Amino acid sequence: MLSFSDISKFIDSWLRDIFNPTWTMVIEMMIAGVCVIGLFAVLGLVLVLMERKVAAWIQIRLGPNRVGPKGMLQSLADTVKLLVKEGMTPDGADKFLFNFAPFIAMMVAMLLMAPIAFAKDFQLWDMNIGVLYFSAISSIMVISILMAGWASNNKYSLMGAMRSGAQIVSYELSAGLSILAIVVLSGSLNLNDIILSQADGWWIFKGHIPVIISFIIFIIAVTAETNRAPFDLAEAESELTAGFHTEYSGMKFALFFLAEYINVFIVCAIGATLFLGGWMPFHIGHWDAFNHVMDYIPSSVWFFGKTFFLIFLIMWFRWTFPRLRIDQLLNLEWRFLLPISMFNILLVTLMAILGWHF
Repeated sequence: MLSFSDISKFIDSWLRDIFNPTWTMVIEMMIAGVCVIGLFAVLGLVLVLMERKVAAWIQIRLGPNRVGPKGMLQSLADTVKLLVKEGMTPDGADKFLFNFAPFIAMMVAMLLMAPIAFAKDFQLWDMNIGVLYFSAISSIMVISILMAGWASNNKYSLMGAMRSGAQIVSYELSAGLSILAIVVLSGSLNLNDIILSQADGWWIFKGHIPVIISFIIFIIAVTAETNRAPFDLAEAESELTAGFHTEYSGMKFALFFLAEYINVFIVCAIGATLFLGGWMPFHIGHWDAFNHVMDYIPSSVWFFGKTFFLIFLIMWFRWTFPRLRIDQLLNLEWRFLLPISMFNILLVTLMAILGWHF
């Protein structure tokens, strides 16, 4: 079966036959950039439709059902609507920062795509500090939100941006400690090494209760970091109109909207890589016959299946739990999640030293 890695190797060998190594690298980077932009566009359409269908399923209603067969083209219609809308810049706004903020959000999302292994031997950049790179780059997202809120010259936008800053900085601690648990067990910061360490079983199964606790905290923390309900205090409609993007319209609003969904995909992809084996098939110890059957399923199917399962989980949260107050949100992090995470990382370290995992 033709795989992503076969296609990438064929393109690389074909370009090397025509161009010198420097131009080959430049063209390959351009192709990778175009592919990432195309992936963004497809993910945006798919995830918006998925959000609406999941909401309809949970609320026992139909959801989009007019545009296209079973409403499948509703996201495309929304995209056209946003494209033709006029982009407004409010009086008194810092025009440069106001217009630049959405592009920072998209640039951060594109940078975060680099270390993700979408399939076996298919990765934009296999770096030996992939986990550290993800933690460092994802923290830049708050800059675009603070920039948008301050530059809008709107009290609701500024308040939403300040909330988002406090929220993201707080929950990064618990998310980082959850990720660190897998780094301790696998002994590597390289995402490919972490995936290969799960060849005989995913960490969520062979890491016992401490890894399950890390996984639960990770899902809660990244839901807060991506400003998703019930932690969407940065854009709470009930009191802040739309929060940090109140003054945005047209394509500038669409970029923020798209960046949010892309970030949900990225954090779920990282969660699937760390806890659920990434592209690694489901293997059980020395069950060679069972493991051989699992290997027939393409690695990209495993990766996207796990990622979309976690995306569904985060969407399920949105339509299940009520929105928290800002004080409840920060109390949850500082009084509960962070102490649990710190104690849990000690358990994981002890478990790794004594070799108590499977």
